Amino acid sequence: MAIHWYPGHMHKAQKEMKEILPQVDLLIEVLDARIPYSSENPMIAQLRGDKPCIKVLSKTDLADPLLTAEWQTYLEQDKGVKTLGTTTEQPAKMKQVMDLCRKMLPEKDASVKTINAMIAGIPNVGKSTLINTLADRVIAKTGNEPAVTKAQQRINLGSGIILFDTPGILWPKVENENSSYRLAASGAIKDTAMDYQDVGFFAADYLIKAYPDLLKDRFQLEDIPNTEIEFLEMAAARRGAKMSGGRVNLHKISEVLINELRSGKLGAITLETPAMVEQEKIQMALDAEKKEAEKAKRKQRFKEGSLTPNKKDQKNQRIEKRQQRSANRSKKR
Repeated sequence: MAIHWYPGHMHKAQKEMKEILPQVDLLIEVLDARIPYSSENPMIAQLRGDKPCIKVLSKTDLADPLLTAEWQTYLEQDKGVKTLGTTTEQPAKMKQVMDLCRKMLPEKDASVKTINAMIAGIPNVGKSTLINTLADRVIAKTGNEPAVTKAQQRINLGSGIILFDTPGILWPKVENENSSYRLAASGAIKDTAMDYQDVGFFAADYLIKAYPDLLKDRFQLEDIPNTEIEFLEMAAARRGAKMSGGRVNLHKISEVLINELRSGKLGAITLETPAMVEQEKIQMALDAEKKEAEKAKRKQRFKEGSLTPNKKDQKNQRIEKRQQRSANRSKKR
């Protein structure tokens, strides 16, 4: 599934981030604990260089706690990265971000120098809620719809920390197709820019393999079928998602499944694991290599095809004729 949603303010936000980064001592990237990899902006990793980075895993109350711990260990393998899991119900834990800022920059904490931190994250990841908690006042607008923040802000948090806020930004092209589905399922992409049935099939396929017991309990099923279409048909029968003639309303049951996944009604669910992501990275690298090889072959065929043996003979004949005419003219002189 390709994402067809990249508002103009996101392009502007990327440009502003690049301009302000030289002034920044530390980055705070807010990730969705349900999709730590898919909600991680690759542009930020490229731009931050060796600057320290705090990765805040938000919405941990909606994520699988065992996998959240696994993700934190995985992310902290990267030099200069520390993680912190938070929820909106734990404001005190959110404020630990400020302590982490000072610990990661001991040279500034020991002096009177201000720590300049930049906070970033994809749309609807909980960044604005974190900012309001850190500032002890409502500064950033919050909402369930993605892309609420539209402009950059400079916020004095006190305790010698200045925070640069940026709009929630996606990136122009999500290379991993599975990440596109996870972003859509978690609510990072506006519903108008996604196909509910498409995302519903993806979510159902993953959930029947990873969390079958949660699906059984929520939809009151005796057994979970092996395929997503069978599950959606059974779930539709339970929820009355039918059309005239008794046909399954796939859009409606997909919408129900996605909304209950987002709200946590299905249970604590994480949509990706470190091992899964590593496999996907390997596959993406192989696919890219194959694509480049095919491209090289096409270029070579084009070069060879532009001068077929027959055309080469014709060209050689024309050259010989010109040479012969030139020789004849020389003799006549």
